[in-house]
Amino acid sequence: MTEIVLMSGSLRDGSYNSAVVATLRRLVAERFDGVRTTVVHPAELPFYDQDMDAANGSEAVLRMRNRVAAADVLVISTPSYNGAAPGVLKNALDWLSRPYGESCLDGKPVAVASASPGPRGAVDAQPGLVEVLGHAGAAVVEHPPVAVGNAAELLTAKGEFEDAETLAALEALLQAALAAVRRSEPVAA
Repeated sequence: MTEIVLMSGSLRDGSYNSAVVATLRRLVAERFDGVRTTVVHPAELPFYDQDMDAANGSEAVLRMRNRVAAADVLVISTPSYNGAAPGVLKNALDWLSRPYGESCLDGKPVAVASASPGPRGAVDAQPGLVEVLGHAGAAVVEHPPVAVGNAAELLTAKGEFEDAETLAALEALLQAALAAVRRSEPVAA
């Protein structure tokens, strides 16, 4: 069974990025046999504190680290706040990348998407997020940017996306993420 951990970088009720996560979860359930998803929530984590980390963090930190470590791939959807990923997402990545030398992101395939009510779909937040992931040792999935623009117009009453273009882009992102997992698996001798 392949495990995908999904994370939205937004805290807002009705978030477009949480809708991306919900849509990814539904696509996996409907179209990908042998794959399951888990959702983690950055809001559950305290602000990063090295002293707290030295004392093994909090239960929420340990829970998220264990989930990400056990997963085959992480998929993040981020909004753009002033052209960058929000602090709550950076905070989660700081926790996941530590302690030094024990990052659960090290070598982990990570795919990135974004969404916003504007036409660019928060694509401007992706390069900075990819840079942070690279510094944390993640194996960022190479894929054309997936940025859901005009998300407010596309969001259904169920809080998900149903339009063919968004579904095709998200499914292609999942395919690329799963292909990255297959490439990262050890080859049997």
